[in-house]
Amino acid sequence: MSEKTRVLAICIHNSARSQMTEEYLRAECGNEVEVMSAGIEPGTLNPVVVELLKEDGIDITGKQTRSAFDLHDQGYRFDYVIAVCDPEAAERCPIFPAEKKRLHWPFPDPSKATGTLEEKLAYIRPIRDQIRTQVAQFCRDLRAGTL
Repeated sequence: MSEKTRVLAICIHNSARSQMTEEYLRAECGNEVEVMSAGIEPGTLNPVVVELLKEDGIDITGKQTRSAFDLHDQGYRFDYVIAVCDPEAAERCPIFPAEKKRLHWPFPDPSKATGTLEEKLAYIRPIRDQIRTQVAQFCRDLRAGTL
């Protein structure tokens, strides 16, 4: 059996998009990948994202955000680096070397959600669904060897 494919999901704060990407990669690709997420300015986990992941049976309550710079300094290496920053933040989206390929999946920023909890859930839920769909395609492509 070959070594697992190493994947890093990365964005600005590691509070929402990269966290969702990490968890869906883990769920969809299973034992085929070793996956982490990080940000260049780690913030705090978005509580709405925590709730939305629970809808899919994924509990990240209490999970901490990570610094991309710390991972780099610790010598982590990844086959694929997936930047999930929105187009408006593309210039701030972190650069992290990838052994095979760097991908950019420009998802809207969940931190822009405002209003009641229900309104925030309604704003972020489609972003979560887009991430889940993109991750499923990535895992299919990885298995097919077409990445």
